[in-house]
Amino acid sequence: MELNLDLNRDIPILDWESYLAERTERMKSSAIRELLKLTQNPDIISFAGGLPAPEFFPMREVEEACCYVTEKAGKEALQYSATEGYGPLKEYLANAMHKYGVPAEPENVLLTNGSQQALDLLGKIFIDPDQFVLTGRPTYLGAIQAWKAYQARFHTVNLDEHGMIVDELKHAYDKVIEDSGRPPAFIYVLPNFHNPAGTTLPLERRKQLAELATELDLPVVEDDPYGELRYEGEDIPPICTMIPERTIYLGTFSKTLTPGLRLGWIVCPEKLMTRFVQAKQGCDLHTGTLVQYVANDICQRGFLKPHVKRLRKEYRERRDTMLDAMEEFWPDDCSWTRPLGGLFLWAQVPEGIDTQDFLKHRALKENVAYVPGIHFYPNQDGGNHAMRLNFSYSPPDTIVEGIRRLGVALKKGLQA
Repeated sequence: MELNLDLNRDIPILDWESYLAERTERMKSSAIRELLKLTQNPDIISFAGGLPAPEFFPMREVEEACCYVTEKAGKEALQYSATEGYGPLKEYLANAMHKYGVPAEPENVLLTNGSQQALDLLGKIFIDPDQFVLTGRPTYLGAIQAWKAYQARFHTVNLDEHGMIVDELKHAYDKVIEDSGRPPAFIYVLPNFHNPAGTTLPLERRKQLAELATELDLPVVEDDPYGELRYEGEDIPPICTMIPERTIYLGTFSKTLTPGLRLGWIVCPEKLMTRFVQAKQGCDLHTGTLVQYVANDICQRGFLKPHVKRLRKEYRERRDTMLDAMEEFWPDDCSWTRPLGGLFLWAQVPEGIDTQDFLKHRALKENVAYVPGIHFYPNQDGGNHAMRLNFSYSPPDTIVEGIRRLGVALKKGLQA
């Protein structure tokens, strides 16, 4: 059969938007990813991304591991593999998490393409359209983005200097039942060095949250990407040690080893593993075999522990540098958190400054960037006078200069 096409005639353009699923209306680009495009200019000092310092990436160790793995196990490392993940790496992670009391065994650990995929899988498994998630206000932007794609709604509770105000959760739960007639999908919490707020949930609040989740018969998603990056104080037991039967725990190598490997993990009750495996198989079959072998080789050689120790020292210096510079250069009526670890602090500016407009019209003109606070509020109901600042990426002298520039912009803004 001969197909005759008249290429000179007018061909109607397909209206692609009319064919898209309804859920795409809730999909939005990450504000941070979009902002990073604006800060490619080398003259701009960016505190916007949640980026580890690249000068500390283990370049030699990754190179050696790649060579070793491809030489010794190349056929296996370049082949399809199990959805659950590479067994020796799962065993290593389970043993490493025992230090913090996480009840992890290899059979209830699932390797993911970064912890962001873990958030997506949670949405796929737990969230029905228009179902609520209980979380803090503010909360992690990546979780908001992942779950809005599944048409989630959010009921939020306030944070103070110690993190989520757990006392507000029961009222929030009752309001969800009143508004929707069904319970929330789960409680989402970042207990260690919260992104974006930089807060750490005290032990008593963790116990209180565990008791409330049990009383209300709710699952808890405990997101802990920064837990190993503690700069002062003692480790606090994870929530999953208190209610392992109803907690899903998330971890990642992105903040300790390197984000480019895209390796995260889920620890869940064993009876849930089949559901996560089924959901993941529909996404990517399995996390990259080669990167799992490489990460495992690096970890088994004993590199990670001293590497994390070095990161704690370097990042603590950068945190302190940022805090000292803010004291020196910022107006007196600004305030900020003093995180005990992690990568971020949260700053509040006077009500006369809207941080979203301020970024466009003043901060970027001073060649400095941050993330406006409103993007961390799922219902866009706050954060207008707040900003998230990352202190891990830039060296100390750059931090001082960037904070000085922000101070100049803030003072000009208050005088306008």
